[in-house]
Amino acid sequence: MSDDSSITVLELAELLKSQPQICLIDVREPEEHALASISGSELIPLSTLPAQTHRWSLEQPIYVHCKAGGRSARAVQFLKTQGFTQATNVSGGMDAWLEEGLPVSKDDAE
Repeated sequence: MSDDSSITVLELAELLKSQPQICLIDVREPEEHALASISGSELIPLSTLPAQTHRWSLEQPIYVHCKAGGRSARAVQFLKTQGFTQATNVSGGMDAWLEEGLPVSKDDAE
């Protein structure tokens, strides 16, 4: 992947401040998402991603994160093969987000 296919968590945090409605996809599993998530992200586990691609336009910027960056990198690679030219991986994922002390949402609902 080229460098323009990823951003850091700090870049994402800045982007969310200026554009809170961006398409941010969390490809982790539901139990991971329930522990902590980035506000505004939508949970779409990696295994279900192919069935969801009809929801976005091919030119729409899409940001993808997971726990550490591996699954999201695979998701971005998949999206690009499907024609999503502006799919971007969030390097380091949730681990990097937490390491930077950025705000999280927690799902307290049982």
